[in-house]
Amino acid sequence: MAARPNPDDDSGSGGEVPSSAWRVRADAWEFLGYAVKQLSAAARPLAGARRPRELPRDVRRLLPLLESLEMYWASPGQQYVMELRRILEAGEYPEALSLIEPVARRVAGHNQHAQEPSADSERETDRIEEPADARKRFEVLVIDDVSNVDREDLQAELLSQRRPADAFNYELVFVPSFEDAIVAVLLNPDIQACVLRPGFVPNSRQRLSRDVRSFLDRFLGKSLPERPLDRILSLAEKLGQLRPELDLYLVAGVGIEELAGSLTRQFRRIFRRQDGPELHLSLLAGIAERYEAPFFRAVQQYSRKPAGVFHALPVSRGGSVIHSKWINDLGEFYGLNLLLAETSATSGGLDSLLDPHGSLKQAQKLAARAFGAQKSLFVTNGTSTANKIVHQSILAPGDVVLVDRNCHKSHHYALMLAGAQVSYLDAYPLNDFSFYGAVPLESIKRMLLDYRRAGRLHEVKMLALTNCTFDGIVYDVERVMEECLAIKPDLVFLWDEAWFAFAGFHHIYRRRTAMASARSLEKSFADPAYARRHAEQLRELAAADGAADGQAGGEPDDGGPGSGVGHVSDELILKTRLVPDPAKARLRVYSTQSTHKTLTSLRQGSMIHIHDQDFGQLNEESFREAYMTHTSTSPNYQILASLDMGRRQVEFEGYELVQRQADLAVSIAQAVARHPLLKKYFRVLGTTDLIPAQYRETSRQMPLRDGLAAMSEAWERDEFVVDPSRLTLHIGLTGVDGDTFKHDYLMDKYGIQVNKTSRNSVLFMTNIGTSRSAVAYLVEVLVKLAETFEDERSGLSGLGQRARCARVAALTSTPPPLPDFSRFAERFRKDADTPDGNMRAAYFESYKAGSCEYFTAAELARRVTAGEEMVSASFVTPYPPGFPVLVPGQVITEEILAFMAALDTREIHGFNPELGFRVLTGELASRQKPA
Repeated sequence: MAARPNPDDDSGSGGEVPSSAWRVRADAWEFLGYAVKQLSAAARPLAGARRPRELPRDVRRLLPLLESLEMYWASPGQQYVMELRRILEAGEYPEALSLIEPVARRVAGHNQHAQEPSADSERETDRIEEPADARKRFEVLVIDDVSNVDREDLQAELLSQRRPADAFNYELVFVPSFEDAIVAVLLNPDIQACVLRPGFVPNSRQRLSRDVRSFLDRFLGKSLPERPLDRILSLAEKLGQLRPELDLYLVAGVGIEELAGSLTRQFRRIFRRQDGPELHLSLLAGIAERYEAPFFRAVQQYSRKPAGVFHALPVSRGGSVIHSKWINDLGEFYGLNLLLAETSATSGGLDSLLDPHGSLKQAQKLAARAFGAQKSLFVTNGTSTANKIVHQSILAPGDVVLVDRNCHKSHHYALMLAGAQVSYLDAYPLNDFSFYGAVPLESIKRMLLDYRRAGRLHEVKMLALTNCTFDGIVYDVERVMEECLAIKPDLVFLWDEAWFAFAGFHHIYRRRTAMASARSLEKSFADPAYARRHAEQLRELAAADGAADGQAGGEPDDGGPGSGVGHVSDELILKTRLVPDPAKARLRVYSTQSTHKTLTSLRQGSMIHIHDQDFGQLNEESFREAYMTHTSTSPNYQILASLDMGRRQVEFEGYELVQRQADLAVSIAQAVARHPLLKKYFRVLGTTDLIPAQYRETSRQMPLRDGLAAMSEAWERDEFVVDPSRLTLHIGLTGVDGDTFKHDYLMDKYGIQVNKTSRNSVLFMTNIGTSRSAVAYLVEVLVKLAETFEDERSGLSGLGQRARCARVAALTSTPPPLPDFSRFAERFRKDADTPDGNMRAAYFESYKAGSCEYFTAAELARRVTAGEEMVSASFVTPYPPGFPVLVPGQVITEEILAFMAALDTREIHGFNPELGFRVLTGELASRQKPA
């Protein structure tokens, strides 16, 4: 049975506007319908009597809340709620219910295209013959402090421009102030365009919740600009920061010719007040531009054309399936459209992935615009391939690359193939939970300084990191790049954002993405004030360093070409938040994203996004060759079409969906923390569990739970933050290990799908497809499991109790620590002062006859303890944790073997359970370099 909706569930109360408006609004309408239905049923026996005008307290509480919220929506809108209040106070409960129910259904997500009654619905019905639900609907925010008469005139003018042939339908939302415009865009995801008029005032007259007010104060600063033009420009900038996909238009009274040249960056167009028809057409054209999905449309049109297939691909047009006696059920299962769209043709409106010139080229341009990149490319065989393309395009044999040892295995294999000198960085360990966090910035800077001191900084080509990690740890991307460029101005960055593709479509998440950070740094580097900051820092560092050579960093050395900090001691550099020289720093940033993992795409649909100032000069040709190397000549068109549509989706509703997925995750965490039985066996790990105190300035366990302002503060200040849509559930108190809990309890018994565990935790991820019903089901399943554990516990004998306590103790105590990367064997290293090794050489040494031998874990442990250097011949990757614990050429240590022995996992790639570990031996061992 569905739980009764709670109108008090959020930071908003009474008439206050809360931050989680989507959920509060839906619940408020649903609860109002529930309450009025009860009133209507109770009033029936009194059909002839005078009905009471005093409304119940819950209804009286909901009406001002809805009046405040609906100010920011066109439909049903504030006037609709005011009329509803009048009807309720008159005791006309059935009539009121007829107004509430269609709104409640739509707001809750049901019947989303239905057009509920609104102030102009009768006029609209007379004008438009086509059903309202046949066209996509959006809302336009008009920002101006106008009278009701002027508002009605403007609304009537624009609505009079509608035609049956219009592809889209829109309604107007009016707000009077700068602050209300920010709140509207923050709360109402249906807004797709904003019209700024000079008459708006600075401050809101609404009662805003403490969280919304706190967010506004932090986002807007202490005061707004005084001059009207500056205020307009400031509002346009702030709206763009919140939702860059919005179309902005300026309607001015006079002098628009003088404004036009200076405002084209902020606004799509500038109009005079009399230009209603042009504004109407521009609103529709802006939406149409984003709505276009050229490759999907080309595939769709191809499937509708007759064709004769006289080349490869028998399945094309369904030829080998539809008339088959034995596999016709394939067509019945997948549908005819899938087969009609299957082709290897690159003409007739289609395009070639390897050499796009038409619809596919345009689709990739639209993706670059949506994701904020200079260039974006589609990849049809996953981010594993995307990573290999980027590595191969940048790295030549002998180039040094710094990479997180905890990264996805595709990086390790790509580096081996490229022949790079790999220098591994260790993330901070979370030993209690048996997985890693992320790589501290100090560790990255120290590694760069080690290469500077060794005179090899010029050999360091690239830094590769995972953002965010599988477990939800997110870097301060801009700060990492900024400080690294201060030491090594030409360093290339590869950010593996396989699990973070959604982040570019939410204002708080976005600031920690690769592309947004690159754009931010580009803007900073162009500001003369930034150059002055850099010069001032150099003077301060020189003064603090005593202008002396050879201090804590050893003998000063500028590291050769590419060094950026000169003769300053290492320890001073490590303690300083560095500012690079904008005249020297080059922004060369690459991001790989698994669109299929966190956005809408068919399996293996991925993208590469590029912001590289030197792409055309240094990397365009090599990137093309790398793309050719790893991209199939027969890419799947359905995957490509789904990438095109996934891009369209996030440009229209990405903000809403990302906010919703994060809010839903928080609701799960709150349910676990509040339910008396759930918190007895489970605990959702938060910031203080997953990020050590030295890497954060804030201390909130789950910032989003305390509101957007709290989340924004943490994401601005802390070195690492936790993605709130990732929930690591600690299950140690159940006495069941993560792998068993995943397979035997969640998946087999209840159909709950997860894809990462540790020995005592399970990772749950909400995504843009997660529903409130799915969240409710998960909480229900966890309660049932907790009840099962409770029943089992009460039924155990004394011996059983001791066995259970032992299992719990094993899962809640600290196991053998996660092993850091040991080192490469000396014969695969360039020198003893720097840690990089040549995995490619080690990998291909194993191809030589007699170079390898298998050892059991016990025999290997005996030899290592005896002091023999045992070197891995292959990658050994247990799942979990899902990264190579050993790579070719790595020295095997006691710590690694102890960790492997403690693992309780069903899947270990590169390890033969019958034969053991594959180790380099034979004549190779005799050629070791001397210590």
